Amino acid sequence: MRFLNTPVTDLTYNDVFLVPSSSRITSRFDVDLRAGDPTGSTTPVVAANMTAVTGKRMVETMARRGGLGVLPQDIPSDVVARETAWVKARSPYFESVRLMKPHDTVHDALAQLRRHAHASVAVVDADGGFQGMVLEGDCQQVDRFTQLHVVMRTDVPVFTAAELSEPGSGPSGLRESMALATTRMEKARLHVAPVVDDGRVVGVISRQGAVRSTIYTPNLDAQGALKVGAAVGINGDVAGKTQRLIDAGVDVLVVDTAHGHQRKMMEALATVRSVAPEHPIVAGNVVTADGVRDLVGAGADVVKVGVGPGAMCTTRMMTAVGRPQFSAVLECSAAASELGAHVWADGGVKYPRDVALALAAGASQVMIGSWFAGTWEGPGELNQDADGRYYKESFGMASTRAVLNRTQGQEAFERARKAIFEEGISSSKMYLDPRRPGVEDLVDHITAGVRSSMTYAGATNTRQFADRAVVGVQNVSGYEEGRARGESWA
Repeated sequence: MRFLNTPVTDLTYNDVFLVPSSSRITSRFDVDLRAGDPTGSTTPVVAANMTAVTGKRMVETMARRGGLGVLPQDIPSDVVARETAWVKARSPYFESVRLMKPHDTVHDALAQLRRHAHASVAVVDADGGFQGMVLEGDCQQVDRFTQLHVVMRTDVPVFTAAELSEPGSGPSGLRESMALATTRMEKARLHVAPVVDDGRVVGVISRQGAVRSTIYTPNLDAQGALKVGAAVGINGDVAGKTQRLIDAGVDVLVVDTAHGHQRKMMEALATVRSVAPEHPIVAGNVVTADGVRDLVGAGADVVKVGVGPGAMCTTRMMTAVGRPQFSAVLECSAAASELGAHVWADGGVKYPRDVALALAAGASQVMIGSWFAGTWEGPGELNQDADGRYYKESFGMASTRAVLNRTQGQEAFERARKAIFEEGISSSKMYLDPRRPGVEDLVDHITAGVRSSMTYAGATNTRQFADRAVVGVQNVSGYEEGRARGESWA
């Protein structure tokens, strides 16, 4: 990356822009988004290890679309093991679905429909055999205690797992299978249909999901299962927690603390590396080249960069500690590259442009938190405000809410002492975007922008993008000039 004009201060994403360069790329699909770091991600986006952001369904969905979801460190090891097993049992090619019984009610179904972006439930018998599908429209203008066998659709196309999981040889076979599936659903005037294996319902395929399966390459382990990331804190029994995560089948370990450039982090990181010599290990957070060098020296493959840019973080206002994110990523990625390591840009992204800029600055992946909290896949409870808008609550991992949750097993006096030192928002409404309510919609949105950015730079992969990108510095007026308007100036 090179600057068009010389910066005189540290820069945020808002402070910079990308300059178009000569390009021979004829299609955005000619761009390869693979991260290039040891995590195997084919889409350079990570769902943050925040309680309000990442649960099993976020992990499942991110891995299916080539990214990675990281389970938070606050989740008990037995729960991580259970959720990891659940994710590993999901298909890379079709989506999970809530199973209900014929005598369940419309009221019960409505509570489940919006837990999935495909907004449907499958009705099954006692053995899991397919009985029918219920969509949101089927639940309108009927009594809420109507049983599902009355409203369910039975004349729907049914796909076998083999049709979708073994779609022939190579990408052309996959495209053909997914195109046929889309055609069958279109003829049936459905956006979603059940998938069965040995007569039991194992998921659903949606029209949009079929299309996405031909665009994204899933992030899979050596056994062909979806990959799972999980975080480890630097306190307590670090070795024991790490071993339990490995035993559970976790693929990527993230050693996580707000201030990553400290002795306790180095000790914890060395412990994790000794227990998991073959696993990709991510550690952070830091904002300087020295921090990167120390973490890589202690065993990190990837260093997480960012202090204070997140939407739920008040660290900079509370402590004045942090650094503008674009400059932090740029310096840290250069230091990591010299050592054969990588960085993740953690926090501060609000638009696809910000993800593109982080990759241009040298990040191998970009970690996203609150933006993903406001999706169907986010683990928070779905709420509606007075205007009927859907939202989920998000909160920072150093907030009073998170600290009290993390210290539940401690004495009340100690918990109260620790809660005093909160640095983060305990409750924030993250509204679901009606145009992009699912995390897959946001990943589509982000990767569309990144692919286009890379074609402007004449780069066919993320490494070339970081090499070829030309970045300029702008003022606030320059940033505002680039924002679209929803109404006229008059």
